[in-house]
Amino acid sequence: MSILVVGISHNSAPVHLLEQVALDADGVVKLVSDAVASEHVTEATVISTCNRVEIYTEVDRFHGSVEELSRLLVERAGESTEAMLPHLYVHYDDGAVSHLFQVAAGLDSMAVGEGQILGQTREALRVGQELGTVGSALNVLFQQALRVGKRSRAETGIDQVAPSLVTAALDRSSRAVGDVAGKRVLVVGAGAMASLATATVARLDAAGVTVVNRTVARTDRLVAEYGVRAAPMSDLGVEIARADLVITCTGATGVLVTREMVRAANPEGRPLSVIDLALPHDVDPAVADLPGVTLVDLAELAAVLHESDAGREVVDVRRIVTQEVAAFLAARRQASVTPTVVALRSMATSVVDAEMSRLVGRLPDLDDASRLEILHTVRRVADKLLHEPTVRVKELANEQGAVSYAAALAELFALDPEAVEAVTRPEGLA
Repeated sequence: MSILVVGISHNSAPVHLLEQVALDADGVVKLVSDAVASEHVTEATVISTCNRVEIYTEVDRFHGSVEELSRLLVERAGESTEAMLPHLYVHYDDGAVSHLFQVAAGLDSMAVGEGQILGQTREALRVGQELGTVGSALNVLFQQALRVGKRSRAETGIDQVAPSLVTAALDRSSRAVGDVAGKRVLVVGAGAMASLATATVARLDAAGVTVVNRTVARTDRLVAEYGVRAAPMSDLGVEIARADLVITCTGATGVLVTREMVRAANPEGRPLSVIDLALPHDVDPAVADLPGVTLVDLAELAAVLHESDAGREVVDVRRIVTQEVAAFLAARRQASVTPTVVALRSMATSVVDAEMSRLVGRLPDLDDASRLEILHTVRRVADKLLHEPTVRVKELANEQGAVSYAAALAELFALDPEAVEAVTRPEGLA
């Protein structure tokens, strides 16, 4: 079994394609279910964010699995296979491990080092666990990825060097309406990104912050935590008319903020900045043509953030990720030979027990003390004979190459394949 990742992200596709494959919570569940239903897939989960959709699977066959998982993403985009395939990427086995660790560490984010991806990785694990589609392989992989992400942020300043999407968007917005301090801000949405936006503008001393969302419970949480004002979605147009800065991040399907709505809310053409952090987008791109309106969207932010350099912190995080990938792969390779080693030692124990039974049968007058001393001696001989081969096979398992030392060991000692297969993997190793 091997780990396979098929995905699409801001690094491989333009924003309009990412919008077409963007998933809500139900969409994530459906994609995970479809993935695990594929013929060669035994485990599956999905990381879905505003700038990536990645299917993580354990598979028993590479080619058939790649084709099937790619088809699932192509179908969701509603594009032809020819149009989509150049924008999909594939990571397999060791490469899949490295990719997930980089994602969790924030190295693959649009805003390098942003912290939200760690929660989104944790959410992917939770969804897979609840659906029963994450087994031992993906569970161990994702748990370790979360530890890598936490270590990267604990040992470096990566999360402080690179701006978050919200911070970068506000920086672009300030060119049109100035700093947030003293401005009236409208946040549309109440999810993770909206919460981050609300917390950020509240910290920057906005004159007033209003949150509009369809779900009252989520809005109430933001009101209680940040002291903002809540308004129903039906008042969206009215609230836009009161705002200097609008930040949208609902993840809803279809445009919420239309050109006509903004024109009616701002007939005099006063300076109004609209930040659209949603995928698919919440705001009609045509609002940018209205007098006084400045639109900042993900496409613009992608270009800006791509040019930013996290410098030394990125180098340090890459070093951590490299160490963690090497350690994880070494542990996994050693674990792969463990069933064979256990089966070999079990066979040796059986041989010792059988020979001792024969000896006791041939020497019925042998006293207990002598019999025990002989048993210990024979066991020490067996252990010494097996010690070097079992140590060496674990060491050799870490070497790159096509040779399967576990298979060679099983062949040399004529181990029963069923006996090897029956050995349970040690907890914590994939």
